[in-house]
This record gives sequence, structure tokens and C-alpha cells, in this order.
Amino acid sequence: MFQFTIPGMTCGGCARRVTNAILSVDPQAQVVTDPPSRDVKVISKANEQALLAALGEAGYPAEQPAAA
Repeated sequence: MFQFTIPGMTCGGCARRVTNAILSVDPQAQVVTDPPSRDVKVISKANEQALLAALGEAGYPAEQPAAA
């Protein structure tokens, strides 16, 4: 599982675009977005760099979440 923080994901429309970017890399991925916290959890067989690249290309560069 991958977990990212996406500072630019502020609404449901953003969350859909983030999800679509991830699904463009791995159509079988499971994606959970939370716009208020800007967190995304992904279960995917794709590699992390491919997911990060797709998010960046979609205009939603991701960061690693802060440690709790």
C-alpha cells in the first residue's frame, strides 16, 4: 500500500482526477481519497514512481505523508 499527501487536492473534483491518474497506471488499483485531509491511500501492483509520475502529470504532485 502507498500513502501520499496531495496538497492540491481540495475538492471532490480533484479527488476524481487524482483517482483517474492512478487508474491510468493501474486500472485494478484501489484508491481511497480524503480531500479534507488531502490524503490518498492506494493499493496497487504498479511501482510508486509510476504513480507519482502520473499524479504529477495530472497536476497533483504528491508528497510523502508526515509521520504521525
